[in-house]
Amino acid sequence: MASTGIDIPGSAMAEYEVSAAEEKRLEYEKEMHEEAVIESDNKSEKLTYDSTHRQLRPRHIQLIGIGGTIGTALYVQIGRGLLNGGPGSLFLAFTIWCTFILAVTNCMSEMVTYLPISSPFIRFAGRYVDEAFGVAAGYNFFVFEAALVPFEIVACNVIIHYWSDAVPAGGIIAIVIVMYGIINVFAVKWYGESEFWLALGKVLLIVGLIIFTFIAMVGGNPLGDKFGFRYWNHPGAFAELYKTGSLGRFLGFLQCLIQASFTIAGPDYVSMAAGEAQNPRKVMPRAFKSVFYRLTAFFVLGSLAVGILVPYDDAEMKAAFKDGLPGAAASPYVVAMNRLKIRILPDIVNAMVLASAFSAGNSYVYCASRSLFGLALEGKAPQFLTKCTKSGVPIYCVGVTLAIALLSFLQVSNNAAVVLNWFVSLVTASQLINFSVMAFTFIKWKKACDVQGLDRNTLPHTSFWQPFCAYYALTGCFIMTFVGGYTVFLPGDWDVPTFLFSYLMIFVFPIIFVGWKLLKKTKWLKPEEVILRTREVDEIDEYTRNYVERPPRTMWHGLLDKIFS
Repeated sequence: MASTGIDIPGSAMAEYEVSAAEEKRLEYEKEMHEEAVIESDNKSEKLTYDSTHRQLRPRHIQLIGIGGTIGTALYVQIGRGLLNGGPGSLFLAFTIWCTFILAVTNCMSEMVTYLPISSPFIRFAGRYVDEAFGVAAGYNFFVFEAALVPFEIVACNVIIHYWSDAVPAGGIIAIVIVMYGIINVFAVKWYGESEFWLALGKVLLIVGLIIFTFIAMVGGNPLGDKFGFRYWNHPGAFAELYKTGSLGRFLGFLQCLIQASFTIAGPDYVSMAAGEAQNPRKVMPRAFKSVFYRLTAFFVLGSLAVGILVPYDDAEMKAAFKDGLPGAAASPYVVAMNRLKIRILPDIVNAMVLASAFSAGNSYVYCASRSLFGLALEGKAPQFLTKCTKSGVPIYCVGVTLAIALLSFLQVSNNAAVVLNWFVSLVTASQLINFSVMAFTFIKWKKACDVQGLDRNTLPHTSFWQPFCAYYALTGCFIMTFVGGYTVFLPGDWDVPTFLFSYLMIFVFPIIFVGWKLLKKTKWLKPEEVILRTREVDEIDEYTRNYVERPPRTMWHGLLDKIFS
C-alpha cells in the first residue's frame, strides 16, 4: 500500500485493508479512471475531476468566511429583531444560536481538513450518507446561495437610494450584476483579493460600531447623555409579541431566534473555498477556529450593542421598517446617531453597509457557482457545467448563477421591502437544512471511522466534543427549520404566500431525495460501506508533502499575509 500520510493503528490495519469499503474504493477509482476521458478532438468531453486552481492564500480564506457571513442583516435587519423581542431576547437568541453554529463549524472542520475539495459538504453528504442525500443537499444549497444573490442586489439598490433617487433601480441592479460577473469570471485569486478588501471593510465597520456604542453609552456624544443600559430598564429587556405576559415575551424571544438563524452563518462559506485554497490541511483548521472569534465579536457583541443604543419601542425605527425606508435608515446604529445629533457618521455607516451588501452578494455568487460545479463533478448536474476556463473558473456555473440574479429586477415593479422578505423567507429554511445536513453527515462519517478502525486522532485535524456537538447542532437546526414560519398558524394570520415561502424547501428537499433515490436506485450507506480513502485523499496527501509556499508578490502582500493568516 502506498504511503498516504495518515497513520492507521496497527491492530486495525489488516481489517482496514480488506474492508468492504477498501474494495469499493478500488472499484470507484477504476470507474473514475475510465470516466475521465477527454477526446483529443475536443468535440466531446466528460470531465469528472476538479479543474479549479488552488490560488486562494490564507488571508483570502480567513476574510472570505467573513465576507459571506456578514451582510445587511447584521447592520439593518437586526433592528427588526430588536422591535420584536427587545434587547434581552435579542442578545440571548444571538448568543444561543452562535453555539449551534459553532457546533456545526466543529463538525465541518474535521471532514473538510481531511478532504479539502470543491463543494465539500455537498459531496460528503453523497459519499458518507446516500447519493440521493447529496443531490438533495446540493440543490438545496445552490437554491439558498443563488436566492441570496438577488437579495443583496436589491439591498444594494435600496442602500444607494438612501442618498438619492436620481439613478433608477433597474440601472443600479444592472451595474451590480455586471460587476459580479467581472469579478467572478476571472481567476479565483482576483475574487479572493476583492473579497479580502471588502470583508476587511466589514470588520472595520462592526469594530467601529461596537467602539461607538461604548463611547456613546458612557456620555461621549454631542448631548452628553450617559444612557448606559437605560433601555434595558425602560421600556425593558423583553418585549411582548402577538400575546401578553410570559407567552408574549417567549414569542418575542422566538422571533429573535428566527432572526438569528437567518443572520448568523459561517462554516458553509469557509468550507466552500477548500477546493481552491493553498495548503488547505494547514489553512482550513485555522479558518474554522477563527469562526468562534467572529461569532463572538460580530454577532454576540453586535446584538448587545443595538439593544444598548435603541429602545425596542423606538418610533423612528418602527416607521423606517414600516415604510421601507432606504439604506441604513432603519439601522439601529443610524437611528441612535440621529437621536444623539451625530452628523456625517450615518453617511459613513450607509457607505460601509453598501460595501457589506455588495461583498455578501459577491460571496453568494462564488458559493452558488461552486455548489453547482460540485454537483456537476459528481454527475448530478449537466456535464457541461464542469467546464472551466484556463484560470480554473467554472464559467457556465457562474453564468447560471448570474442568470438567477436577474430576479432582482422584480424590485422594479414591487416594493423593495416585499421583495426582500420573499428572498429572506425562501432561504431561511434552506440554510437550516444545510446545517442539519452538515451535522448528520458528520455523524455518519464518525460511525464509518469507528467501524472501519480509522483512528480520528491520527487525522490532520480532529474536532472536539464529538459526537455531542453533531447531535446538538442537528437537534437545534432541525427543530428551527420548522419553527421559522410559525406565525402563519396563529389565529387569523394564515397566509398562503408566507406559508409557501417559509416551508417550500422543506417539502422540496425530501422530494428531490426520494425522486433521485427511485430514479437511480441509490443505497443508504452502512458505516462499513463508506469510502474513507479515495484518489483525492491520496492526492491531497501528496500535495501537502510537496507543498512549497509561494512568496508574496510584494512586501505589502507579505505584511497582509502575516497579519491575517
